Amino acid sequence: MSPDVSAETDHAVPTRTLVESMLRADATVDAGELYDVANTLGMSDQQVRLCIKRLVAEGQFVQDGRGRKAVLRATPEVRSTIEPDLEFVRYMYAQDRGQADWDGRWHVVAFAIGESARSARDSMRDAVVRLGGAPVQGGLYVSPNEWEPYVQAAADRFGVADRVTTLTTTDLTVGGVAEARALAEVLWPLDRIADGHRRLLATAQRAARELQGAARATRLSIAIELAAEFTRAVEPDPLLPPQLLPQPWIGTAARAAVADCWSELLQGDQPEPLKLFRWYGDVIAEVAGIAGE
Repeated sequence: MSPDVSAETDHAVPTRTLVESMLRADATVDAGELYDVANTLGMSDQQVRLCIKRLVAEGQFVQDGRGRKAVLRATPEVRSTIEPDLEFVRYMYAQDRGQADWDGRWHVVAFAIGESARSARDSMRDAVVRLGGAPVQGGLYVSPNEWEPYVQAAADRFGVADRVTTLTTTDLTVGGVAEARALAEVLWPLDRIADGHRRLLATAQRAARELQGAARATRLSIAIELAAEFTRAVEPDPLLPPQLLPQPWIGTAARAAVADCWSELLQGDQPEPLKLFRWYGDVIAEVAGIAGE
């Protein structure tokens, strides 16, 4: 059973995230429904109007009509950038189920990119960090996961493949620390990562209570809050294997609680047209064991 968490979850859903989460399968957003869900989340109509105005000005959406009768149409660029990377979502749940054991190898990437290619260097560094890499020293990063294909893809994308080196080792010492779990504590901010998962668990536990008998607008607001908090918790998570984490690890309990909530959200009488539900539906169905029911 997941431990009860009473931590405050005061992270508001950004208005932009709300709009993107309301995207339907045909890449449109119903403004009336958007305003209803926004109000449920405590947002004012003015906040929503200003956000829509910005998104239209940025060329991310096209607006047909006015006010609550309007329809927002996402541009191809938006549709290609807001979908979550479900491969990594599947991987983290596989770790939680003990289906992705660590083989004891550290995966290392090194790159030396001069000031003349500063933008490419910064982009490469950001990509490696997003993949969970921990900086060891200048231009040298490490992960316990098999990240080479993703590192190579990033290097190709930024035009620096000829300046990137990868290797694996079972013999890693950093600052005199060699034991694997101790290394993880040195290399990654585990306390901060755990705090994010505590907030996620608190959000999921509150959502589970509020879902009982909730109207559709409330259910949608719960789904959007849950997805936003899930993203906040997992984006900085390097997805370390259980062997490198304190046990019991709060992330496992948090993700299990999220899966339970999504299982409930997916049990509606009618298929939910929002893409948000399709994005998470298949993965959560696998985790919750409801696939094919």
